[in-house]
Amino acid sequence: METGYPGGTLSALVRHIRPVPLIVLLMALAAGAAGETRTIMIVSATEGGNCGAPRGNATRELARACDGRGTCPYVLARPASGRPAARCRTDLFVEWRCNDTEFHNATMSAGNAPGSKLLLSCVNETGAGK
Repeated sequence: METGYPGGTLSALVRHIRPVPLIVLLMALAAGAAGETRTIMIVSATEGGNCGAPRGNATRELARACDGRGTCPYVLARPASGRPAARCRTDLFVEWRCNDTEFHNATMSAGNAPGSKLLLSCVNETGAGK
């Protein structure tokens, strides 16, 4: 029976169209998952606050290294500008956000040498321990 559909039957048409909604659904799910991606936005970073350094003296450096990433293993490379005198063992205090309501902070204790790492993250952890 000829119906005017490609392949001549309604079932041929359904077989021909069926993958399209599945592809559209998968694309929508992928777009939705991408829309929920949370990334780091550095609010403030201070190196040597314990030694009198000005608040935010390392913000620009941390923002360049970490903004827009899901996780950021920040490696202490060199002193931030505005660092206090070398005789004071400095700390590092970082504040960041992952979205409009989720704020985090982390501290690296005083005296960390270049090469020390501080891990910042906006990735939701699941599984054991969470």
